[in-house]
Amino acid sequence: MPTTQKLSPEIHPLLRERWSTRLFDPGQEITEAELDRLLEAARWAPSAGNSQPWAFLVLKRGDEAHQKFVTTLSRGNSGWVPTAGVVLVSLHRVGDDEDPSLTFSDYAAYDLGQAVAHLTVQAESMGLHVHQFAGFDHDAVAAAFGVPASWAVTTGIAIGHYGSPEQVAAADPGLREREQKPRERKPVEEFVFGGKFGKPRQV
Repeated sequence: MPTTQKLSPEIHPLLRERWSTRLFDPGQEITEAELDRLLEAARWAPSAGNSQPWAFLVLKRGDEAHQKFVTTLSRGNSGWVPTAGVVLVSLHRVGDDEDPSLTFSDYAAYDLGQAVAHLTVQAESMGLHVHQFAGFDHDAVAAAFGVPASWAVTTGIAIGHYGSPEQVAAADPGLREREQKPRERKPVEEFVFGGKFGKPRQV
């Protein structure tokens, strides 16, 4: 995926080249060994007080659980998410298991984000692609999969192999254009400040 902005200083290629495809190869599987490596990467993410307040539902393409999840997808995601080899549903702890009215750490969602970031970089190192999404019925997923009230359904994480050249060529022109659009990011000066919010950092 081309990048229009100059990356300076240079960053690791796994971070520089990462991008979120919607063109997964429906003929490629994610093996259990690959899944184990991805989840192990998430396991070693930092968390407040080593609380590790994250959980994942693993939904492999073709399984009954995966088919159940697909019915909850939004219209915009229903066309591409099912082609990924596996979908993880991420959750973070919001309450106590014994008494859900008691709140958990204010940083649980932050910690979950770090775990998913670790998983994403690990996937990139393995030649896999990850696309995170939120367009699905969270309440329906919680009900269908028996998620306790002390946990919040957070995001979906589609993981798979990039589509074959033939598949990419045959894709809808609009989708193909979105896939090939150069990646852009805000310049550092717009979000890094020194001394006072909004005041650019002096270097």
